[in-house]
Amino acid sequence: MRIFFKIFVIFIFLSCLPMSAQEHKEKIKVYSFQEVENLHKNKPKPILIYIYTDWCKFCFGMNKNTFKNKDVIKKLNSEFYFIKLNAEAKEDITFLNKTFVFKPTGTNTGLHELANELANINNRISYPTTTILNSSFEIELQKEGYLNSKKMISLLKR
Repeated sequence: MRIFFKIFVIFIFLSCLPMSAQEHKEKIKVYSFQEVENLHKNKPKPILIYIYTDWCKFCFGMNKNTFKNKDVIKKLNSEFYFIKLNAEAKEDITFLNKTFVFKPTGTNTGLHELANELANINNRISYPTTTILNSSFEIELQKEGYLNSKKMISLLKR
């Protein structure tokens, strides 16, 4: 009886291995602004910039759901350069020969200048904001709020 049990356990373990090996999930390629500038010279593509904050529950939802969807990942990886920009990041970012910096607004609060440039809609910023730049680095589209996978794919097809 013990040998049967051991053989059964080994069989179950070995039968699970091929399934997990076949379950290779494609990951979303996230670039920096500098990388996109360099890549864009040889292969121009639209740029999708996802502007978020660490405290935003809708941003968390998009990271957990929208950007884990295989169709969204496939579309972004093949047709866009994807950049994630934390609106409260404190490091300087040089993009298109201009350096953008974090601007404090209080003791532990502030806004990055580049986030302000890319997420500002009618003098207001909300999180998350999805901004698409065309191949000339001009803002083509700005969409504020949570986008589920279906809405994101629809947006990417336009």
